[in-house]
Amino acid sequence: MRIFSLVLFAWVMTAAAEDAKTPGARQYTFAWGFVDGSRMEPRGGTTKGPPVKLVTEPTEDFKRLQEPGLSSFERDRRAILAMAGGYRTSFDFLEVAGFTKGFKPDRPYQSWATERVYVLEDRDQFIALQHLLVMSILDKDGKVQGPFVTKHWRQDWQYQPADQFVYRGDNTWQRVRVPEDSQRGAWRQSVYQVDDSPRYSGVARWQHFGNLSSWESPEGWRPLPRREFSVRNDYHVLIGTNRHIILPTGWVHEQQNLKVALGEDDKPRAAEPVIAREFGYNRYERIQEFDWSAGDRYLASTAPLWKAVRKEWADLIAGEQPLRLRAAPDKDQLFIPLFEHAEKLVEGEKVSTAATAAFAAKAVADYLREPGQITGGIER
Repeated sequence: MRIFSLVLFAWVMTAAAEDAKTPGARQYTFAWGFVDGSRMEPRGGTTKGPPVKLVTEPTEDFKRLQEPGLSSFERDRRAILAMAGGYRTSFDFLEVAGFTKGFKPDRPYQSWATERVYVLEDRDQFIALQHLLVMSILDKDGKVQGPFVTKHWRQDWQYQPADQFVYRGDNTWQRVRVPEDSQRGAWRQSVYQVDDSPRYSGVARWQHFGNLSSWESPEGWRPLPRREFSVRNDYHVLIGTNRHIILPTGWVHEQQNLKVALGEDDKPRAAEPVIAREFGYNRYERIQEFDWSAGDRYLASTAPLWKAVRKEWADLIAGEQPLRLRAAPDKDQLFIPLFEHAEKLVEGEKVSTAATAAFAAKAVADYLREPGQITGGIER
């Protein structure tokens, strides 16, 4: 097995789309019909992977979700667990409206991956799903290179949560109380970045209507993802919602985001704060006869490290004071020491439990902002 290097990590997050110049390449069904086509050519890269075999019949997970007589709680759980599995994943983002003078839409973004979602924990009212990229690519001679493995995002689901973390801008998160009427029957989805640092969370109820199960978050703030901060510097936060919809052979993740510029007080600036609205549609299509063993080995080899890292972040998020980081974990590559250590573990290096805990504590502590330290905005 070959582990995803740091260079390849940056590559896959920004340049993993199929070549839009290839005849017959995918295009958006709705777009900007009167804008010069060359200016709206999707960005994202030119790589391709070997063919995969899609699942065409409803999965057992979907069948279990449809069983009659389930309690609402159990049906919710089955919907969440139905997101686990192996997928061909596609990521599509398109700006659909602009709100500033002279606005010109940015190029659409398209990307792909082969991705496995693992059930990291299942404790009745709490479920953790870990996403791993397990990718092979075709080189210029058509030969398969890989597999390359990297830890991707994580989503935790908590039933009837008392609190949640919210993003405040300027690499700052704060724990807030969830009103009691919003807790009843609801699930909190907490989304974490590749290094298990926080990203965003939302609290809502699953909706089940016959063969349709979906969950939609309220509007909330989130930091810029790699696909944006790698090419944009004209806004600071996304304010949006995300919806998860379970399908017979997979699931989809929809996003509606406003791109918002902040002032020095880390609040939306007075003049023209909203730059654009974008629509995101990420498809998770279940595949079969795919070798996920490289991902399995990565998860097993690095489990003690990431468990210790999750504990450090959880303790910080649970504190009374806002969590303030000295920089953006992804954009400023704070994750590198953790990824390098994880690669050593996969290569067979033996590290004691105590040493792992100490390394995790120091690595996470290195993310933290010193009192009075200025980052992208001002110290509040």
